[in-house]
Amino acid sequence: MVRIIPLRTGWIKWRYCVGQNFFNLIFLCYICHFVTGHIRYSIPEEMKKGSPIGNIAQDLSLDLKRLRSGRARIVSGESIQYAELKSDKGILAVKERIDREQLCGDTTPCSFTFEMILENPMELHQITVEITDINDNSPTFKRDSMHFEISETAATGARFSLISAEDLDVGMNGLRDYFLSENDNFILKQHSNAEGKKYAEMVLQKGLDREANPNLSLKLIAVDGGTPQRSGTVNINVAVLDVNDNAPVFNQSVYKAVVTEMSPKDTYVTTVNASDADFGSNAIVTYYFSDLDSALGDLFSVDEKTGVISVKGDIDYEKDKKYELRIDAKDQGGLTDSSKVIIEIADINDNAPVLSVTSFTSHISEDSPPGTTIGIINVKDLDSGDNGQVSCRIEGTAPFKIKSNLRNYYTLTTDSVLDRETVSEYNITVVATDNGTPPLSAKRIFNIKVSDVNDNAPLFSKSVYSAFITENNSPGVSVLTLKANDPDESQNARISYILEGKNIAGSSVSEYVSVNVETGVVLAARSFDYEQLKELVFVVKAQDGGSPPLSSNVTVKLIIQDQNDNPPQVLYPVQTGGSMVAEMVPRSADVGYLVTKVVAVDVDSGQNAWLSYKLQKATDRALFEVGLQNGEIRTIRQVTDKDAVKQRLTVIVEDNGQPSRSATVIINVAVADSFPEVLSEFSDFPHDKEYNDNLTFYLVLALAVVSFLFITCLVVIISVKIYRWRQSRILYHSSLPVIPYYPPHTLGTGTLPHVYNYEVCRTTDSRKSDIKFDRGGSQNMLIMDPSSTGTMQRIQSEKNILDEPDSPLEVRFIM
Repeated sequence: MVRIIPLRTGWIKWRYCVGQNFFNLIFLCYICHFVTGHIRYSIPEEMKKGSPIGNIAQDLSLDLKRLRSGRARIVSGESIQYAELKSDKGILAVKERIDREQLCGDTTPCSFTFEMILENPMELHQITVEITDINDNSPTFKRDSMHFEISETAATGARFSLISAEDLDVGMNGLRDYFLSENDNFILKQHSNAEGKKYAEMVLQKGLDREANPNLSLKLIAVDGGTPQRSGTVNINVAVLDVNDNAPVFNQSVYKAVVTEMSPKDTYVTTVNASDADFGSNAIVTYYFSDLDSALGDLFSVDEKTGVISVKGDIDYEKDKKYELRIDAKDQGGLTDSSKVIIEIADINDNAPVLSVTSFTSHISEDSPPGTTIGIINVKDLDSGDNGQVSCRIEGTAPFKIKSNLRNYYTLTTDSVLDRETVSEYNITVVATDNGTPPLSAKRIFNIKVSDVNDNAPLFSKSVYSAFITENNSPGVSVLTLKANDPDESQNARISYILEGKNIAGSSVSEYVSVNVETGVVLAARSFDYEQLKELVFVVKAQDGGSPPLSSNVTVKLIIQDQNDNPPQVLYPVQTGGSMVAEMVPRSADVGYLVTKVVAVDVDSGQNAWLSYKLQKATDRALFEVGLQNGEIRTIRQVTDKDAVKQRLTVIVEDNGQPSRSATVIINVAVADSFPEVLSEFSDFPHDKEYNDNLTFYLVLALAVVSFLFITCLVVIISVKIYRWRQSRILYHSSLPVIPYYPPHTLGTGTLPHVYNYEVCRTTDSRKSDIKFDRGGSQNMLIMDPSSTGTMQRIQSEKNILDEPDSPLEVRFIM
């Protein structure tokens, strides 16, 4: 039967504290941020497993959902857990068989206490279950029989102590009365000690007559007060002795002594003394414990001759604080007297505190505020007084503190802000010390790991990274590797590298470079050209995987290095396809005469743009030389009449790159004092009539393909062309080569102070020619064009350099 102990009003009895500490406890619970309570149930012993003790949810006004969400559980410091919590029903039930006698012995009331803990928010409820006794044990005697030897001269009223019966039950179910079987000589007298335990004495009410009845057989019956009543019996055998008619008498009815627990064996306790008025052997007294089979016989011993009581076994204050012994003194005639010895046990500090964890969280976030509860610790000390007063502290320095909430309960909380990047794990040593002398202590280590939060952004080791790459690189080549560090861990430290958007020369930066999102390797997305782009500056962002993500930027400067990928370009002398350019040198020219100057450039930079000039081929190598650095062509000896008029020079221009690149220019030099002499030498060159006819043909063919509508117009144009061409053939039926002449002094210092322009006209039937001399011109190159009237005109072009070694001499006809 389950019984909840009610208050006067009939409500469930809740106890937070007693007396003036009631309000102090409420205030303490309020500042500690969790709720506590105390409830008490009462059930009989020997209930079946699973029997309900009480509806804990209803009694504590808790919702079943709260029990589940709060992970309600029972915490008990005992080795056997007698109760269990059924969270789905909110019922407290019997888990193990409960034997009140085994649990509490003769202690009343008998109860056990445990705690129920709920989390989020944390609640602590203390539950006490009182176990009521049922009459399941009969009174028993330790022996089957007792033997007495009593002198026939024993005086009326002589008392004889009988062994006590033991009944493990308590209260009404415990030992109630003793009964002695009917006889003529003895009556039974019952007594109770200070603890309320009953014992019996057999009192002689009528003198014994050994001759009438030498032996008496009696029965002692012990009964309890239960329903149904139970009993136990022991036989009493009395042998009647003769002569000795005086019993020993103790000089004190009660002896008191104090002994310290854990005293070694044979430690002196006290001495009892009884005297006998008889003489001789009848006056010899021996001492013994009245209840020889009592457990006290294992703890104490009495010298049967001297009456000295000493320690025999291990005395523990935590088991019993006081012992009560009954000592008998017996003479040789069998007469006895009884006395009581009360031994009080003095406590010593022999038990260290015991720490047990009620609730503990091994992981805590680094952003937890100060005061966050990590665990609840229960501390117990079995000693009493100051020896049992315990204080807790944290050993060493750590951002944690421990404080007391309830008696024997301590809360472990954070004392300051945590930083996982500084300390990621703590081993907290909690020390519990009592107030004994010397003090005893116990330690327990708690391992707490600090969980990471994303509170650190990735950081680069440099604010600006610089890298070099040679132009004409292969797309996809690695340029450099960026590395950022994040002191966070796991996903919060996983770094992604992102190329920040920016336009370079109108194009996205991603068209130039790319970044590996995981490794930070910067790759070239295209082949770079130093002549177009000499430096590339862009930004890379490092972003972690936290929520929200944190990031930082770094500037990357990519410097493109030049490669010798451009050959020199000759600016002067200008060479055009189909035209012949010639320099004129008089035969009177001295050594060092400046013929012309080769001007070239290289779009590369550095040593790749350093140019040198060499004479590769020459009609007469002994006549001309080229300046290695300036490209000037000068005579190296005196020009003679034997020198050929037509001189052909091939000059190679090389840069200083590795490998070097070069360009070639062909310079035609005419060694002559007069222009007719030059004309006679160069007049045998073929004209370009075939070139013009082919050009016309291809133009006609191209236009015909484009559109049929142009055919008619094209025919008209061709007809007009043919007509004009025939008219010009009638007027001028000859061909005349044109020899361009470039005075060297126009680009540098030379020996020719003036520029000459010539117009040459020749007929088809005569070797005579008309030469028009025009002085004072400022131009420097002469070209004959067949579409003109024979006038040499200036061409001033510095592009389309002809690199072929054998350019045809341009010959055009005037008709």
